[in-house]
Amino acid sequence: MPDGLFPSPAVHYHLYMHFPIELPEHILALAAEWKILPEDIEEFHTHGGGHGGQNLNKSTNCVELTHKPTGTTVRHQHHRGLLQNRIEAYELLIQKIAEESQKKAHEEHERQYRETHPEGWSRSKHGKEQSMHDKHHHSAKKAERSPSVVPVPEEMDANGKPLP
Repeated sequence: MPDGLFPSPAVHYHLYMHFPIELPEHILALAAEWKILPEDIEEFHTHGGGHGGQNLNKSTNCVELTHKPTGTTVRHQHHRGLLQNRIEAYELLIQKIAEESQKKAHEEHERQYRETHPEGWSRSKHGKEQSMHDKHHHSAKKAERSPSVVPVPEEMDANGKPLP
């Protein structure tokens, strides 16, 4: 297929992704960025439970989504209707996968940094000499500020006057 026929995948990849429901543009962009494909998601519908009355408990309105490659699962039933629960479940799943992927990428970056910068890594000999030189220079400046001889206070009588 010749280049230029389709837009770059990073920019418009989500235009070619077909999730089973309408999702907001920012969620589709996030799915495209982390390469979350609709065919990798298993969707199950079950009866709801909890507060909400007979309609919630009798109808199939709880959505459970599982992303097969990562094993990430989301279960959502905040609304009485299935459609709204499906939309929110897909949003939650995509956001959760993106957060986990971002966290893994950050941990990998940290691990690589720690390998190249061990904690006990000391300065170079020149750096240490420069630091010691700066410390001595600062110490000498402070020594010039303080008087070299500390005056001894005179002895005083009970009235606070110096004794002869």
